[in-house]
Amino acid sequence: MASTERWTIVAPLKPRFRDTDAMGHINNAVYVTYLEVARQEYWRAFKQDDNYRVVPFILAHVDVDFRSEALMHETLELCIRCAYVGQKSFAFEYVIRELTSRRLVVEAKSVQVFYDYATKQSIPCPGDMRQRLESFEGRSLTREVRS
Repeated sequence: MASTERWTIVAPLKPRFRDTDAMGHINNAVYVTYLEVARQEYWRAFKQDDNYRVVPFILAHVDVDFRSEALMHETLELCIRCAYVGQKSFAFEYVIRELTSRRLVVEAKSVQVFYDYATKQSIPCPGDMRQRLESFEGRSLTREVRS
């Protein structure tokens, strides 16, 4: 993931004191929460509200690669885009960087599974969700098959 690529949502984030370790660095465990904040911003823009039940999913997998330290006094920039939509899952790609210098701090990816909370089972991608996500992203979200 190159930082010059198009991101669907870019949002600033000011770390809180509680996000830091004894050295004043953002603690590595906090970045998963920052990814959640990015997803919240994505769905707010996509749905124009905060109703997460409209797109039922559960978080299934997260990969985080730490590229540089971030400090509490720095403003971070959360970047997110949908990478693909599959039959029962979809993925987001993320970059977190320092706002002023644009220094890369984190690269990450998460996989979400469409989910029926009543039956507690995965479900196929709901209705026109793929088309709506592709329209929102402005590109195809068909998963590339690697050989």
